[in-house]
Amino acid sequence: MQNRLPARTSVLPLVIGLVLVLLGGVGLARMVWDDAINASAGTPSTDRIDRAADRADRATDPRASRCGGVPLSAPRELRGVWITTVENIDWPSRPGLPADQVKQEYLGWLDLAQRRNLNAVFVHVRPSGDALWPSDFAPWSEWITGVRGQGPGFDLMQWMIDETHRRDLEFHAWFNPYRGSQPAPSGAGPDINALAPDHPLRKHPEWAVVYPSVGTTGSRLHFNPGIPEARKFVEDSMLEAVQKYDVDGVHFDDFFYQYPVGKQDYPDDAAYRQYGGGKSKPDWRRENVNLLVKEMGQRIKQLKPWVKFGISPFGIWRNNGTDPAGSPTRGLQSYDDIYADTRKWVREQWLDYIVPQLYWNIGFDVADYAKLVPWWVDVVKDTRVQLYIGQADYRVGQAGPWSDPTELDRQLALNRKYAQVTGSVHFSAKNLRADALGSVSKYAGDFYNTPALPPLMKWLPNKAPAAPALSTAADGDNVKLTWKGQGVSAAVYRVDGGAAKLVATRRGGDGEFTGPKGTYCVTALDRSWNESPPAG
Repeated sequence: MQNRLPARTSVLPLVIGLVLVLLGGVGLARMVWDDAINASAGTPSTDRIDRAADRADRATDPRASRCGGVPLSAPRELRGVWITTVENIDWPSRPGLPADQVKQEYLGWLDLAQRRNLNAVFVHVRPSGDALWPSDFAPWSEWITGVRGQGPGFDLMQWMIDETHRRDLEFHAWFNPYRGSQPAPSGAGPDINALAPDHPLRKHPEWAVVYPSVGTTGSRLHFNPGIPEARKFVEDSMLEAVQKYDVDGVHFDDFFYQYPVGKQDYPDDAAYRQYGGGKSKPDWRRENVNLLVKEMGQRIKQLKPWVKFGISPFGIWRNNGTDPAGSPTRGLQSYDDIYADTRKWVREQWLDYIVPQLYWNIGFDVADYAKLVPWWVDVVKDTRVQLYIGQADYRVGQAGPWSDPTELDRQLALNRKYAQVTGSVHFSAKNLRADALGSVSKYAGDFYNTPALPPLMKWLPNKAPAAPALSTAADGDNVKLTWKGQGVSAAVYRVDGGAAKLVATRRGGDGEFTGPKGTYCVTALDRSWNESPPAG
């Protein structure tokens, strides 16, 4: 979610941080603001569920969930990675590659996710008012072919989803709703005429906002969140992907209103005069973002009730020095500075999950990871919204606390102390592969050493399939399992001591698995991961 990973120290000036935010966009905002605040040091509904029960390993009657006389045991947690396309941070490695190489690189990321026992990928499919699919609303993204508006010659989105599902991973389509261009020179910057010919902002220049101003480093185009027609168009453009493709989730990060640049105000006075409705400008801006979040949640469920909707916001809602309900932090506040009322989105349950970007170390005095996790736990408590944590793999190896390869290991250990924390998403794929200081190998060995099923969302359509029909046959020193069933996927368990532990998942109702001799069982799962009784 960042667009580049410059070397930085803990004493970078705030002004440089702001410039990098503009150049990098959403993900880099995470990197920059944690450094900026370090440098300054001085940023309910009736539909409730039992969060502890929701984290429980089993969804079925425990009397039925036994294999070889022992209970089934499977971790239930979301394990994901962000795959960034903008400026070719993760994938493709550069624009204009042959289609076969584009495909091979993507398969490499899926292979990595499987090796690390992840179960979800979050793929950047709308970086800047563009699309990684043949869209009626947006031009093809330049990060694939190197030419704005030119596609690769095949339906990339369909292929990605098919290959992701083939490995039984969830595919979350990651969108930046209001970003219209990337800063020059790699992007069009503030120049509408430099956009692809069919870019919507060329057709509707009245929807465009330039921020920061022309001549400021990082100047770029945005869709104006305060114009209802623009918001509707942006929603429609994203929902097109939900309609056309079998996505498992719709995912936003923290790029709604632009992060502030010095004292420059966002130039939306005309829209405010027309649509402000008597609200203060900050309240009006927050309401614009609230409407996008609320409407998208509603429209996704109307279209495909099983598709999950989640957002990965900046990790601080408000500081408790500003608002008693805020976190014990002293950093940038998403509520005040980028008009994102993240706490409200959770309390109103407009989302299925939230992934706060907690990209600070344990013990950081301005924004302490160990204090922010329980604050977010309290936010989701008594709601149905699931809490995953955005983990800062990109920071490992930086000076200071991040020179300790066990920092992420300790953070994952802290997460597991809270039943409400039901997963993590790692930023980003290239850092997962780089394994700086062996940190990924360390936490994966300690916490991801077996496969895991995604956590249940009981409010989604659910109908656990019947148990599959299973047959077994000796295969040398191994045993081969073959099954037929009606599930979207299947889970394979092997008896190990006092429990039958999850050893693999397979996509599709029918499947096979070969493993060491032993006692095995297989369950069938629907697309929301509700599980059948075991066969075996």
